[in-house]
Amino acid sequence: MDKLLVEGGHTLQGTVQIGGAKNSAVALLPAALLADSTVTIDNLPLISDVEHLGEILQASGAFIHHEGTKMTINPQSARPEIMPNGQMKKLRASYYMMGAMLGKFKQATLGLPGGCDLGPRPIDQHIKGFEALGAEVTNDRGMLCLRAKELRGARIYLDVVSVGATINIMLAASRAKGQTIIENAAKEPEIIDVATLLSSMGAKIKGAGTDVIRIDGRQTLSGCAHSIIPDRIEAGTYMITAAAAGNEVLIDHVIPDHVEPLTAKLREMGVQIEEGDEQLLIRPGNELQRVDIKTLVHPGFPTDLQQPATALLTKAQGTSIITDTIYNARFKHVDELRRMGADVKLEGRSALITGAKSLEGAKVKASDLRAGAALVIAGLMADGVTEIADVHHIERGYERLEAKLKGIGAKIWRAKASREEVEALRANER
Repeated sequence: MDKLLVEGGHTLQGTVQIGGAKNSAVALLPAALLADSTVTIDNLPLISDVEHLGEILQASGAFIHHEGTKMTINPQSARPEIMPNGQMKKLRASYYMMGAMLGKFKQATLGLPGGCDLGPRPIDQHIKGFEALGAEVTNDRGMLCLRAKELRGARIYLDVVSVGATINIMLAASRAKGQTIIENAAKEPEIIDVATLLSSMGAKIKGAGTDVIRIDGRQTLSGCAHSIIPDRIEAGTYMITAAAAGNEVLIDHVIPDHVEPLTAKLREMGVQIEEGDEQLLIRPGNELQRVDIKTLVHPGFPTDLQQPATALLTKAQGTSIITDTIYNARFKHVDELRRMGADVKLEGRSALITGAKSLEGAKVKASDLRAGAALVIAGLMADGVTEIADVHHIERGYERLEAKLKGIGAKIWRAKASREEVEALRANER
């Protein structure tokens, strides 16, 4: 088991290249099963979630060739194989196999998805959509079983805005008979990315990026080539990193509109940001000002940047309030920030951060993907060395994190955790 060590006090300067969007990739790879010929997906992020999904696709019988940022998927030999819990629990987005397999084979048997522990994240809206399309969904000893004689288009109203449910219904509906209308649909850029792939495969989709999406399904879908959009969450994380410990950092390969909610808050804090076509130049101000942040569904402030933003706010003057309306359990990083000297109080769904206090390097643990990113940012601001355990969480969503940070002047390295440290972590988990 590895740990990351971060030495604070080094000023960051240079260029960070942003990779493909994780939240697109984990949906686009299962979507490739819907085609009847080869699909090539480029600009894939080099992260463990992509590796795990490749393994799941191979387990279904699909032929996979993965080299660098490109994966070729030939789904012609794929079958509706049972996907056990062990494979599915490696990442939350494995649930997209449900919509893809149901659309392609009219059946699927899968273990329940895993991923970061962010509290209850039910899949009831996914199931509601599948049932509306004509599927029967049962739970057999922890395995979800989906069966349909045929899928027929339907009007589906989502009780809550859900990216996962919106995409999963889109996948299944792309090979259903007739038109499916998803109302109260999620609007994230990743939804548009998935719709673009499905359209290239032959599905007819209108309204992606709005709250009403119309899908005219097709009996067959063809192969195609697709390049993934830049990762707005990775870009946002490095924007926050630059504001926390940078001098002048250029974020390259980014769509500025996709990070506008964060850009607005950073400017409110006194950070100077210059926008180019696919670049953002970040220059922190002399003194960061307090702000209040509330996470909302897109186009609001993304919940995936709440934890990195919490770390940054420990440097701001005065008391800031950050409220997460999406995941009420997404504050596990707060105890770790406190170990480093942060003054953070939790009140329900909100964190009250009294900033402008020096952080000290400490031994901390990443409880999930974005919490790990928050601790790296805190370590860059802290005095001394911060040791971050459970770095496998970070590897799920940030490609070449150490190399990218070293490229702009950070002092960060990896080391093996001792047997005593591993045993202590496992004891705490129990």
